[in-house]
Amino acid sequence: MTYVSSDRASRPTRRTALAGLVGGAGAVLAAGCTPSGASAPAASRTASVSAPADDPTPGVMTLFKDPAFNFNGLLALGGSGYGAGEVGEVLTAVNTINKAGLSAQTYTETFKKLGDRLMEAPQGSKPGTQTTRFRALRAAQYYGQALFFVLGSDDPGSEEQLYKAGRGAWDRFCELCDPAPVTANVPYEKTPLPVWLFRPDASGVRRPTVILTNGSDGQNVDMWTYGVSAALERGWNALVYDGPGQGQLLFVDQVVFTPHWETVVTPLVDWLAARSDVDMGKIALTGLSMAGDLAPRAAAFENRIAALVTMPGVLMPWLGFPPEIRKILTPDKEETNNIWNKEVVPALPPAAAATMKKRIEPFSVPAMRDAREGKMFTDFYTPAKLIESLDITNVVGRIKMPTLVLDYDYEQFYPGQPRRLFDKLTAPKDYVKLTTATGAQLHCSPMAPQQHCEVVFDWLQEKLTGR
Repeated sequence: MTYVSSDRASRPTRRTALAGLVGGAGAVLAAGCTPSGASAPAASRTASVSAPADDPTPGVMTLFKDPAFNFNGLLALGGSGYGAGEVGEVLTAVNTINKAGLSAQTYTETFKKLGDRLMEAPQGSKPGTQTTRFRALRAAQYYGQALFFVLGSDDPGSEEQLYKAGRGAWDRFCELCDPAPVTANVPYEKTPLPVWLFRPDASGVRRPTVILTNGSDGQNVDMWTYGVSAALERGWNALVYDGPGQGQLLFVDQVVFTPHWETVVTPLVDWLAARSDVDMGKIALTGLSMAGDLAPRAAAFENRIAALVTMPGVLMPWLGFPPEIRKILTPDKEETNNIWNKEVVPALPPAAAATMKKRIEPFSVPAMRDAREGKMFTDFYTPAKLIESLDITNVVGRIKMPTLVLDYDYEQFYPGQPRRLFDKLTAPKDYVKLTTATGAQLHCSPMAPQQHCEVVFDWLQEKLTGR
């Protein structure tokens, strides 16, 4: 890893709009995966441990030839280190999918069946509590894998049902934890936020607490892998929640993202403040994936946050979309939607269409409803403007607490943005780049979540507990 410390475009034609989608940007949209043969990231001012290889997923790291499916498969495989997956189960599923022919249908079907099987009693003797618990955790992972691609499957209308299956597995896992996490519904506008507060024990001792913020398409099980387990091992509390555009609020309540994430985090901090087992002087906030934009936004306005971690640092989520997509957006809503509906949509390949449905649904309820009916949304302008409004460039200077900015070799969604966010910070700050030298490349280090958590929690403990 690398460590540094310091105290509108013109109207596109159909050809230009589609060039990136047909040529590989569809895969980038789906999971942020750099198409095969893409160039290595631009060099930063700080030398890396080793120069990135030409192939971001060499050898056995390539589970699927399609980079979007491969990235998601690697996340499932990486979760095995924290019990949120099983190497043999994942690789067997990979073999099954490849044998059947890789598609959204085969991927969704295979991982859903695996989740269903794990929610049933295993063969042989009656399962113990821990067996049932961790089978449910793995099931939550596999349902999440299926959920990611369900809109491109033969049954997109099953999306909510599939989410609920994964949520049921997660809740079953939580019920069997010892102690079980404290659950609540924290008031937020018209739709409360479901929360799960994990504690190392039920002693009531005041402890440092980390608020774990998910991205635009993650599930609760990802927070176990990217923070909860590591926090508990170190004697920390960990708060998991669904915000607007995430989990229950998206798939059931149909509430999309807000650019004002401080209105989400402040009620969570208020809720923690009312508890006797939380050290209010040691509240940390992390943001994974697109939440590398959301968490800094909240921290810029919520001064009770004592430390902030962005994973990676993100200034402008809109730049996570290929330029071919961004060029569709013009200042005029009617013109934009005419380009989308008359020039772009009719020529979209099925895989690219499914990709767009998935990427846009957290920002548009009509788009989500259309996708569940197997239709393409017709209003591109409104969700695109919402994504554009997530730009935090002008508020980063308000952040006052110590901040850790993570970056990754082959960062696919937001290349260059972590360093730009780091440079704009005026608060005490550190920058860490996870690299190919230890298999921690790609967005959020899917193959190395344990390394990821080691970096984050070593830094948090140093900043907030002096250890």
